[in-house]
Amino acid sequence: MDYRTDLAMERTVYPGGLGEGVAVQTQHKGSAEITWVRIETPRAAERLGKAEGTYWTMTHPELPCLDPEERMDVARQVAQVLRLMLPPKGDVLVLGLGNRRMTADALGDRVVSGILVTRHMKEMLSSAPWETDRSEQDDTKQLRSVCAMSPGVLGITGVETAELAMGLVERLRPSAVVVVDALAAMETDHIGTTIQLTDTGIRPGSGVGNHRAAITKDVLQVPVIAIGIPMVVYASTIVRDALKHILASESSAEAAHEMAEQLTGGICGDMVVTPRNIDELVAGLADMLALAVNSALQPAYTIDELSHYLH
Repeated sequence: MDYRTDLAMERTVYPGGLGEGVAVQTQHKGSAEITWVRIETPRAAERLGKAEGTYWTMTHPELPCLDPEERMDVARQVAQVLRLMLPPKGDVLVLGLGNRRMTADALGDRVVSGILVTRHMKEMLSSAPWETDRSEQDDTKQLRSVCAMSPGVLGITGVETAELAMGLVERLRPSAVVVVDALAAMETDHIGTTIQLTDTGIRPGSGVGNHRAAITKDVLQVPVIAIGIPMVVYASTIVRDALKHILASESSAEAAHEMAEQLTGGICGDMVVTPRNIDELVAGLADMLALAVNSALQPAYTIDELSHYLH
């Protein structure tokens, strides 16, 4: 049975998810649930349909509705994990994937618009006259060199995102690439409430069956960290969740999935659904992720300072 989802955490709770080669650790911090999934063998990767590596997930049921201070706290936690996955030094390229003309797929583009880019400042300062104020030089030396862009999608540019990424990496030679994209979930409760970070890179469109060339360490020859939040689910997922409630039995999950596939077969089976307030959802969560990425890349500055500078 095909359980299509971008979240490794979701895949582990369905048949065949756990077992040899898969380690899962879960903890709770207030209302948030933190899950670490480690896929350790090629066999386990094939069984789950996920690449070998580490997947960190935070699920907070009130994530879209948190007040600014609470969102900054979530951003701090995301930044801490991202910093652990990044090399300590070197330039970083941030890529915002997705289609900016389609709100449910515009998360990556929105995040990139809030990234503190500094690579051009480094180049200017390296050729600055000696009379430049020393305190200004010292402050700027604390900035990590960061560049960012949104490469668009194949249907608009005619170029695979992975091809653009390879060209940028070859030219810019960053120490790592951070990729941000909207994801697809297998549970309606995870829409807009779950953040996933992984050191395995990303395969754009895989969660909705639109497989594109992978953006991974094997392809780019530098570490690739992927960040995403689910923004869509399949129509069959909504039917399945309703059937699970009706059947009122955890053991009936697989039966509910099969019934849902039958009820939503044909064209409906390929339909993906997004919340009515998707514009507000994407705008708020993109700001939070941008703050988290900036904090991870610029540890010399507090998250409060970064928030002040960028707003």
